Amino acid sequence: MDLALLYSGGKDSSLAALLLDRFYDVELVTAHFGVTDDWEHARRAAESLGFPFDTHELDRSVAEEAVETMRTDGYPRNGIQRVHEHALESVAERDVVAVADGSRRDDRVPSVSRAFAQSLEDRHDVDYLSPLAGFGRSAVDSLVAAELEVEVGPSEEIPKADYEGELRALLTDRHGEGTVAEVFPDHEQTYVRGPVE
Repeated sequence: MDLALLYSGGKDSSLAALLLDRFYDVELVTAHFGVTDDWEHARRAAESLGFPFDTHELDRSVAEEAVETMRTDGYPRNGIQRVHEHALESVAERDVVAVADGSRRDDRVPSVSRAFAQSLEDRHDVDYLSPLAGFGRSAVDSLVAAELEVEVGPSEEIPKADYEGELRALLTDRHGEGTVAEVFPDHEQTYVRGPVE
């Protein structure tokens, strides 16, 4: 059974892939807007874990709308949520029986509501899976430490193929670097180097 997992090259989506691999033919899919080529490191992470990898181009107008929402709000939550839902919708149109992501139980954003998940499944005739939805950060960190080699650092220094990098680039182009600092809080990112040896 073919499953497309939204993939950033980070620890959460990598752990989700490992959990789903027993039951599905998992393909790691980095959804992007064509703003940057930050997804190349996700390809390397996927290859190091032994999973097939592909990219999926999204509607750039959704990114532009998200950037304006984030600037108006002064924080990224609603913009990133809109982009994540668009990515799930778009990837669900591929020839797969299921779509998945690496969202955890305690993630503030992105999150997928029960209503959105059911609507996605009904409209696209796919299953939506969130294998980390029952795991908190501590549990995820323990499992990751046992299975994956990761690099951790500030979000602006660690390569990662999530939406944030492209949204930061668009926000900078439209409103300057100062706006990016105002909208995005400092936080750490992870980049998967491969399985623990």
